[in-house]
This record gives sequence, C-alpha cells and structure tokens, in this order.
Amino acid sequence: MAARPRYPYTFSRRDRGGLPSARPLTGRVIAVTGAGRGIGRAIAVRLAAAGAAVAIGDLDAEVAKETAGAIGGVHPGGRLLGLALDVTDTPSFEDFLRTVETQLGPIDVLINNAGIMWVGPFAEEPEQAALRQFDVNVHGVLRGMKLVIPGMRKRGRGHVVNIASAASRVAPAGEATYAATKHAIHGYSTAVRAELRGTGVHVSLVMPGVVDTELAVGTATGPTRRLTTGQVADVVLDVVLRPRFEVFIPRQIAALTWLAALLPGRARDALHRLLVPDQLAALSDRSVRAAYEQRTRTARNPEDEP
Repeated sequence: MAARPRYPYTFSRRDRGGLPSARPLTGRVIAVTGAGRGIGRAIAVRLAAAGAAVAIGDLDAEVAKETAGAIGGVHPGGRLLGLALDVTDTPSFEDFLRTVETQLGPIDVLINNAGIMWVGPFAEEPEQAALRQFDVNVHGVLRGMKLVIPGMRKRGRGHVVNIASAASRVAPAGEATYAATKHAIHGYSTAVRAELRGTGVHVSLVMPGVVDTELAVGTATGPTRRLTTGQVADVVLDVVLRPRFEVFIPRQIAALTWLAALLPGRARDALHRLLVPDQLAALSDRSVRAAYEQRTRTARNPEDEP
C-alpha cells in the first residue's frame, strides 16, 4: 500500500462538504502526463490511494496500461486508465483527453508532468536536444492547458498542476535550455492564472529540486538532499487538495529565491554560487547520461519530470 502523505488531507471550504474524509478525491477525475514511470507514476499512486479516477498518459501505451494495472492491484476498485499520449502532438493529446472524458468523466485536474533535460555546456548542446526540450517542456504543457481549460471554464471549476522545477526560478550552469523552458512555464502559468481569476479554475506550479529519476542522473543537488518521487507525489496530492500557485520542494528553495530578489547584484551572485549546483562541474562523466539523452532525442515523448 502507498505510504501516507506527509501532509494532511485538507481542502478548501468550497470542497469540504463534497469529499469523504477517508478518500478525499473520490469522484474526481485526474489525468497525468508522462505517468508510466518516475514522478508521474508516483503521483498516480498517491491520487488513486486518495480515491481519484486516474488516467495515466505515456508514449508507450503498454507501459501506461501496465502501470494502471499495477496500481489497480494495490487499490482494487479504483478507476484507472492507461493510454498512449504524445504531448508534442495535438491530435494525440486531443484523443487522450477525449478518451479520458468518455471513459471516466469530465477532467477535474490535469497534471502536466512530462519533461526532459539535456546537461552540458550550452555551446555544445545539439540543436535537436534544445528543440526537443522546448517541444516537450514548453509546448507540451501549453498544449495541454489550451485543450483542457476551456471545458473547465464552462463547468466553473478545474485545476491544472504544472510540474515545473526549481529551475523555474534559478538557472544552474549546465542546464541553460532546461532552465529556459522552466522559466517559460513559470511566466506562462502566471499569465494564464491572471486570465482565469474568478472563473473557478486554478493553476499551480510545483517546483522540486533535484529528484532521484533518470532525468537527473549524474547531476548534483547542492546543499539540499536529493528528493524521492514519493516526496514530490505527496506534495502534488496536497496541492490538488489545497490549490495554491507556487510550491517549492523543499520549502527552503522559496526562501532562496525571495532572498536573491532582495540582494544587490554581487551578493546575489555569491548566494547563487553558494547554493545553486554547478552541473558542469558535477558531471565529470558524461557517459552516465548518454543512454537517457539519446533516448529523449529520438523518442517522441519522455516519461518523467523533472
């Protein structure tokens, strides 16, 4: 059975009357992209344990179905759906959302989780790797938001959770394009949230530090510990239950960004050097990322984030 979240099952006053205390997401339909493995899979486990009907999207339909079956085995009676999804392809995303709504019902929450990362000197980054990161990390998220939010607005309720990264607010050396994509998602989410004010539709950004997934292999964490996928999933569950805009994991990262914004240039640079990992220095052996980076350049869609 999945571990209980660190945070209590709490939710807004608006939702309090309609959710059972033991399984607070009963009746909710939640779609998760890049959910066959890694963070996405851990999120799906937590949501299913909380009673949600969960749609698992992954480029590999078999992996998505296997994941849904495995979670269903732990939580019998839950409604789980594993489907093929290419976030870089509009017809694929449309078909995914249409199937989810046909089989599970209107989507209450979309969790944009899929993402990829290339690490190395900016001048040595292959153009294909840079384009792929923007295609998946930025346009994949924008595509999902554009497709799902209109229906949410009509219903007067809904929630989009974008799994971004601490790189949305800081920019480690060696992750130039990745950081740029995450900064883009932060800006886009901020603007969309402003447009949606008063509609009943929420937008959230979950921004973890370095997580123990294939995406982060060979990278350094700086002064913070490497996170587990379960820790990120715990926080995502809490955000679904108590929507708010910016959530950092760990919370100390928020303090770093606030402090940096107040400091003059030299002090800010010194703080950055002290607390933000230099991934160029950390990645002494590029071969440890070779298999991952080759796969994400050639496959049409990644499977986990961040």
